[in-house]
Amino acid sequence: MEDRFTYGLNPEKLGAVSSYLCDQNTAPAEFLLVKSQYLAETGRAVSRGALFFQIRQAFPPGEVTPEEANKIGYETAMRWTKGKYQFFVCTHIDKGHIHNHIYYNSTAQNCSRKFHNFIGSSFAVRRLSDRVCIEHELSVIQNPKQHSKGRFLHYGQWIGEKPPTAQQRVRLAIVEALGKKPADFPAFLRLMEESGFQVKHGRGGVISFLAPGQDKYTRLRASVLGPGFDPDDIRAVIAGERPIPELPKDSPALPRRVNLIIDIQERMAQGKGPAYERWAKVYNLKQMAAALQYLQEHHLTDYAALTARTEAAVDHFHKLSDKLRTTEEALSKTSELMAATVDYAKTRPVFDGYKAARYSKKYLAQHEAELATYRAAKDTMNTILNGAKLPKIEALKKSRRELAGQKKELYAEYREAQRQMREAVAIKANIDHLLGITDERGNKAQER
Repeated sequence: MEDRFTYGLNPEKLGAVSSYLCDQNTAPAEFLLVKSQYLAETGRAVSRGALFFQIRQAFPPGEVTPEEANKIGYETAMRWTKGKYQFFVCTHIDKGHIHNHIYYNSTAQNCSRKFHNFIGSSFAVRRLSDRVCIEHELSVIQNPKQHSKGRFLHYGQWIGEKPPTAQQRVRLAIVEALGKKPADFPAFLRLMEESGFQVKHGRGGVISFLAPGQDKYTRLRASVLGPGFDPDDIRAVIAGERPIPELPKDSPALPRRVNLIIDIQERMAQGKGPAYERWAKVYNLKQMAAALQYLQEHHLTDYAALTARTEAAVDHFHKLSDKLRTTEEALSKTSELMAATVDYAKTRPVFDGYKAARYSKKYLAQHEAELATYRAAKDTMNTILNGAKLPKIEALKKSRRELAGQKKELYAEYREAQRQMREAVAIKANIDHLLGITDERGNKAQER
């Protein structure tokens, strides 16, 4: 944590800095203090998972001052965390472009919850950042770079329009985790957890992953995931004895979709040759033809209707994203309450015996583990219920099934809304370019 924060606060890179609910110079200690308070109040450890999260936000050269960029970063962080988490924003000016490093605590300031990545969180934060930039009349970057110098596709690019299978998602997550060069196998498993996967240790050392939005675990085994995806293979990669396994060619083909037109003049200024110019002109003609077809199919006869449809698509996506997040939180809380209820029922007789023994130290020494489980389960139940009556276990099971079903349905709807939003935004940007409506600063559309 301190190494990351030191990098962000490097005075040779820093152009501006701001913070919320903490002092950036003492942020590591303040973040950990909140986590200590969380443990004391809830009895739940925070050692697993991410200690903090980072958002990077970049701007084209000459578009903003360091102070303006920092203000935009602060607004983005505030809207993303809803003012419930500590954060600070470091604006760097050491590169050819000004960019922000936003660090925020994974534990809420009031110790009520922890932040967990959810399905599509990267898209959600990107859309929020884009919206903030648009509100400030700034341009929006339309082509995020590929991971690992283009070796690995961006998740959204890899899955295309068809949701991947659980096996495909697990394989991709494994490859990305190994690309971060974990020190050992436990570090690799922690990276998988930070990516949103649940890790289960079964009998005989069997390891399984539960992908977000899935109901069944996927075993880490070559017979399930394919060659190179066995625990021994993973350990060999970590030890440097073999390369990262290749993804099998079973990923869904990327369907053709409308992309943003290319600013040919800008690309030519970057050193592109005449052959590129000829290709780009043909490419742009195809994209405009696709845009016009879209307008005809949806009976959009005027610009106001196109704008309204685009805004509606964006708003619908964000509403679904929030609804999905709420459902996931409710599902997680119900599962946690069920587990605590079971632990409480199993250990209650032990506590009753401890009470009957007049809190004997000898009895405590003999049943320390069971009594600790009892207290932790009781604390969890009290925190979640907050004075409400404990539902029966059958009611909890029913609620969990219903929430899991809702989550599955929402995910499918979420993916479709995401596709519609991408299409509508790209179409409108292309029409803006054709009509010359886009502001010069925002008229920097790039190829995806």
